[in-house]
Amino acid sequence: MVRDTLKINLNRKLHSLKFLIIAFLLFLLFTNSTEKKPETFAVATRHHIASDIGMGVLRAGGNAVDAAVAVAFALSVVNPSAGNLGGGGFMLIHLAEREETIALDYRERAPKKSSQDMFLNAEGNVIKGLSLNSTLSAGIPGTVAGLFYAIENFGSFEVESLIKPSIKLAREGFVLSNFQSKNINKYKKKFLSNKDAKKIFTRSEGFKENDLLIQEDLANTLERILINGKKEFYSGITSKRIINFYKKNGGIFSQEDFQEYKVKKLRPICGAYRIYKVCSMPPPSSGGIALIQMLNVLENFDISKLEHNSLEYLNILISTMDYAFFDRAKYLGDPEFFEVPQNMLTSKKYALEIFKNIKAKKPAPKANIKFTESEETTHFSIIDKWGNVVSNTYTLNTAYGSGIVPTGTGILMNNEMDDFSLKPGYPNAYGLVGSEANKIEPKKTPLSSMSPIIVFQNNKPLLISGSPGGSTIITTVLQEIINVLDFGMNLEESSKQSRIHYQNLPDIVFHEDLKFEIIEILSKRKKLAKRKLGETHSILLFDKNIEAVSDNRRPDGKASTILQQ
Repeated sequence: MVRDTLKINLNRKLHSLKFLIIAFLLFLLFTNSTEKKPETFAVATRHHIASDIGMGVLRAGGNAVDAAVAVAFALSVVNPSAGNLGGGGFMLIHLAEREETIALDYRERAPKKSSQDMFLNAEGNVIKGLSLNSTLSAGIPGTVAGLFYAIENFGSFEVESLIKPSIKLAREGFVLSNFQSKNINKYKKKFLSNKDAKKIFTRSEGFKENDLLIQEDLANTLERILINGKKEFYSGITSKRIINFYKKNGGIFSQEDFQEYKVKKLRPICGAYRIYKVCSMPPPSSGGIALIQMLNVLENFDISKLEHNSLEYLNILISTMDYAFFDRAKYLGDPEFFEVPQNMLTSKKYALEIFKNIKAKKPAPKANIKFTESEETTHFSIIDKWGNVVSNTYTLNTAYGSGIVPTGTGILMNNEMDDFSLKPGYPNAYGLVGSEANKIEPKKTPLSSMSPIIVFQNNKPLLISGSPGGSTIITTVLQEIINVLDFGMNLEESSKQSRIHYQNLPDIVFHEDLKFEIIEILSKRKKLAKRKLGETHSILLFDKNIEAVSDNRRPDGKASTILQQ
């Protein structure tokens, strides 16, 4: 009987112990499941005011798309050289909950009345300046349509609240930095041929640091867009003012061009680079294909074992860029008008052939042409506390676009028609040569170098980046990727590294600040030219941290992060 009692007590104790263990495990499970995760979000843009506006939206509970729309409208005011309502661009959106990445093409389109020879004289020669500074130089703007498409499909805030800060900035003005005042004065000649541009962007004594730039007409346009939505820009007063101005001044815009404008939702182009997934824009961007192609080639080299910016490393980069830009000129254009061999260009097999040619010291075919520098276009990167991402690049093409402001709109118009092939073998403003693939056709989208990227590790965003800089965008973004993924640099370290650019045509290696001994050796086989290259606006995510950097190649940018436990 005593034995039975002991047995019962032992069973009771074991049962109690089991209960305690189960209760403890449930406590741990409940604690882990309800533990507050850190809130992490960041913004990196070209102008500190736009960055502050974007961070304000994220702090107020907005998602990355809400912040992106607010930032883009703000940049149209505070960064008039590239931020815009009169241009267009590309937006990559990653939706964390759906684990889906989307590419939006809101690039400019050629007017219906455009033609292949519209910039040629009777002898078939290109008329200098016509594709850059005339009323024929603009494509149909896509920015307003793109931003509304993004907010209506992926945003959470009402668009009115996202436009209001920009209206205030335009109406009350914002303080110009030393850099911005000098930059506006630098392009004074461009503004003098247009009445409204001259009124807004020129002063007899020139702009000075701390001057206010007030844009009353732009404020009124933004207010009409706030009230009437995107239809204001494509069928309202604003579109009528733009079209009437162009008709009176030799342009070819029509109401149908504006009313028929459509944003294109595309599948991003993605590739595997070592253990990472890299996503960027498909055609009509040339950036995504060129980046994936170059990364596929570089994957055959053990980059991490080379000294950064050593002669061996630079020779590999130059040769890889050589082939990518040759293919850009030959194969790339708007896929709705030309069959782009995307699968071939981004295949590992094709990259292996290029790798073998590089090892055999066999260069891509090339020819010498003029290269003209431009520093414009603008990029911003955003991530919200849910892990949603926006990587956006948009532009007017060259600085301040065509310099044309249609009467009463305050909108600087683009000169994107120059991004088409004006004539086979003839270079555009960035020295890029095109072919039949990128010839001018009605409603066609011009080829672009804009390359917003999102790099993933284990299906989670790791690096968000992009850059301005015309043809140098692609090579700038490439080197940001390599610096972070292969050399293990943080963004601050990467931004301080000297960059190079080589685009097959012309046969010139552009560099920022290479070592003397490297320059001495390279110059024996290549012409070298020193110049400032693209600036990156990037976000890098770690397991328990985040870094955002707007590099200091040009001032006024700002990157902000929040990490709340």
